Amino acid sequence: MKRRETVKPGNPEHAPLLSMSRLIYFAGSIRGGRDDVHLYQSLVQELRTYGTVLTEHVGDQGLSVQGEVSETGDKEIHDRDLDWLQQSHVVVAEVTVPSMGVGYELGRAVVMDKPVLCLFRPDCGRRLSAMIRGAKGPRFTVMDYRPDQIKTILDQFFSQTQIQT
Repeated sequence: MKRRETVKPGNPEHAPLLSMSRLIYFAGSIRGGRDDVHLYQSLVQELRTYGTVLTEHVGDQGLSVQGEVSETGDKEIHDRDLDWLQQSHVVVAEVTVPSMGVGYELGRAVVMDKPVLCLFRPDCGRRLSAMIRGAKGPRFTVMDYRPDQIKTILDQFFSQTQIQT
């Protein structure tokens, strides 16, 4: 699996990424369960039509429930992901599979005042956490959906979302 490094404005190799209008942070369960990895892969592919997905590894089928392995430990992964979150213009999270990590990322995104779209499939047999469902606000959107509705939902979200660069 290819690991993405932090996008840095001074690095000429990163110029093509920075020239795109949007940097997107996609969140989905990794250690909490990989049941929806095929869906994550489709979401990442669709999100690429709206900008650069900083966290496309979330949709990698080769990434197991064990998550990434870092030589320096989980702190490196935490710090890298928070750096990507800080760089991003918008956050899209698939929240059907419960994940403490995704919940943490969403909380941090709210503190950073990022526009957030949470996607939940109600036909999964679970109820979405009240901490996510109840967090609706002008920059925090929760949408129940079916996979065949993704393009329409993303079109609507991105057309209505003001990106602060």
